[in-house]
Amino acid sequence: MIAFREIVLKVHSRCDLACDHCYVYEHADQSWRARPKVISPEVVTRTASRLAEHARDHALPSVTVILHGGEPLLAGADRLRLVCEEFTRALAGTAELNLRIHTNGLRLDRRLLGLFDEFGVRIGISLDGDRAANDRHRRFADGRSSHSLVLKSVELLRSEPYRHLYQGLLCTVDTANDPVAVLDALVALDPPRVDFLLPHATWQAPPARPDGAPDAYARWLLRVFDHWDRQGRPVAVRLFESLLSTLRGGPSLTESLGLAPTDLVVVETDGTLEQVDSLKTAYDGAAYTGFDVFTHSFDQVAAHPGVRARQLGLAGVSEQCRRCPVVRSCGGGLYTHRYRAGSGFDNPSVYCADLQELIAGVEGRTTSETVAPALTDEGELGAAQQDLTRMLLARLHTELTGDPDWDPAWAQLTAVEQAGEAGADALDRVLGHPYTRTWVLAALDAARERRPDRRAAAG
Repeated sequence: MIAFREIVLKVHSRCDLACDHCYVYEHADQSWRARPKVISPEVVTRTASRLAEHARDHALPSVTVILHGGEPLLAGADRLRLVCEEFTRALAGTAELNLRIHTNGLRLDRRLLGLFDEFGVRIGISLDGDRAANDRHRRFADGRSSHSLVLKSVELLRSEPYRHLYQGLLCTVDTANDPVAVLDALVALDPPRVDFLLPHATWQAPPARPDGAPDAYARWLLRVFDHWDRQGRPVAVRLFESLLSTLRGGPSLTESLGLAPTDLVVVETDGTLEQVDSLKTAYDGAAYTGFDVFTHSFDQVAAHPGVRARQLGLAGVSEQCRRCPVVRSCGGGLYTHRYRAGSGFDNPSVYCADLQELIAGVEGRTTSETVAPALTDEGELGAAQQDLTRMLLARLHTELTGDPDWDPAWAQLTAVEQAGEAGADALDRVLGHPYTRTWVLAALDAARERRPDRRAAAG
């Protein structure tokens, strides 16, 4: 069973901007209307306790908690302090806690920055580029621009002693904006990272394509890539770095691309446990699980069919995607973007043509960079082989969980790995032996052959 290493905690369900591309307020699911505006102390405490329990049960070395909304800063300094204190207390001695916040930045001030500095909360700010680009969507309800206020907050965040909290900028793509001007505006703010996000859309509600072309977003992003590359890649751009990684045979670095399983759960202000938040774009109730932090564990959420559907890797994408030569880079696109009434999520992304052209464009521009390091470096090859063995061993554990012969062996393996540096090194040597992977593959085959017998016994 998958372990959640990341939770999105909705600390406030309203916002002080009226962005017309917001998936929370402007798309199919309107459940925010019935939820409390601010998270209660009871939900905070219970969620922290559930996460600590989950981290202990799965021996997680670290977990990430992302404070989100609506606009999370609307929760106020006192409630945000409570959140930081409760999670720090609950995870102490169990797992390293990484706290983050995604905000529009409007209310960021020295008091809040002092609080975030105290608890090491890293800050990502939404900004769509220069003033013309940002004002296209990110305005107040009365139409006023938010751009200058966000810039002031970013400048404060960039200053000492807060600079180390600056995580990066999140930019939603609009092909009506000038891609070069957008990148220049973002780079000028010296972010550690920039995330370019495709606007949430589905086959039922397709993305805007003013010129009618099926590859408009690819062409826009490739213009950004070319400008970024000519400038010497002055900042990390997660989308491009993820593509470069997967084209070399490495992992995806973003949820929106690649075949890696999801390991994220959302906690709403009322304690409801939901699937990934972007599903609200698909249809009303798409993210619903029926669980909450007061009566259900995170393991119960992990067993939900909607969550499990996103753990299947290549087997979890549509047949058309499985036949596609770029599937290991795009992963079928963001799960939400595959939705179509009648066939659910068993479709290519509504951005399929864009993703194919974007991947081909990046590959063509960087052929010399896309040779897997494992092909040229013996150390990289050994590490890649060990990662593969670990992945197969985890799959075997999924197959055999509950088997009285297997569970004690898995417990012993976990104990060895947690027994300090010496234990981890010993396990690495075992996993690095070529016969280990051969044994795991044979055990997987045997477990799959036994599966009908186990079902019959369970019945």
